[in-house]
Amino acid sequence: IWHKNDDELVRAVQADQDKGHCVVLLDSTGKMRTSEQFSEDMYQYLDEGGSRLSYVIGGAEGLPPQLKYDGYENYSPSKKGKKKGGGGNSGANRKMLSLSSMTFTHQFARTLLMEQIYRASEIRRGSGYHK
Repeated sequence: IWHKNDDELVRAVQADQDKGHCVVLLDSTGKMRTSEQFSEDMYQYLDEGGSRLSYVIGGAEGLPPQLKYDGYENYSPSKKGKKKGGGGNSGANRKMLSLSSMTFTHQFARTLLMEQIYRASEIRRGSGYHK
């Protein structure tokens, strides 16, 4: 879902978190994962969020600082419950992931994310798509 400004985006992320959804922030400072790890994480996140998972891609200026630094953690499901950030539990359902250390346009990041979600489902299914 597209939001007009950072304030709307922050409110939308908070609303998803309040509903118990898992939120994954895409940012170059997040944790890099292999496709296999991305697949494992994605299904873990779906379990944690009651089959609700939101990926957040920042605009031209990146993610708003209040999302990046308000209790986020470089998250791996194996470290569940271990926070690295501050800010109470506001980031408890918020994860930080990097698609690459390179910078992409918003549109390209969406395309790359969609392909990785498809690849993750095919890895889970055991098809030959990933190889």
